[in-house]
Amino acid sequence: MLLSIAALSACGPIVPADQPIRDDEGVIIEPNPSTDPFALLVGDCLDDALVADDAGTEVQSLPTVPCDGPHDSEVIASITLTGTSYPGAEAISAEADPVCIAALERLVQQSYLETPYDVSYYAPTESSWAEGDREVLCVAYDPAGPLNAPLG
Repeated sequence: MLLSIAALSACGPIVPADQPIRDDEGVIIEPNPSTDPFALLVGDCLDDALVADDAGTEVQSLPTVPCDGPHDSEVIASITLTGTSYPGAEAISAEADPVCIAALERLVQQSYLETPYDVSYYAPTESSWAEGDREVLCVAYDPAGPLNAPLG
């Protein structure tokens, strides 16, 4: 009996608990309430409204979901910052805002001011910077409520 169970479990996707479950094209196909933020890719969708409400806090995990159903936001760009010392929140914002807005405009092929969407981002904190984190993840969302399909 143990051999049968082991053989059956090998048929499904085997991924660590903090990784999104993806199909062969890399698209998330199952929800994961505790995805490692460093495992996120451009095009991934999140149910992160409650996380976004705690702006400024260090994020250890994010809830990922398939983009073809309701979701709060979509990762639209990734920026790698440079430098050895933490630049501070204002400097990160000054670098991230125009890149995130441009990424949204390319994705939806409309001016930022004409879209119903807004942008935000997940950025390194001073402590994560000290550990080598330099990635900013731009996310787009609709302030009016959940998205129901990929933006692109």
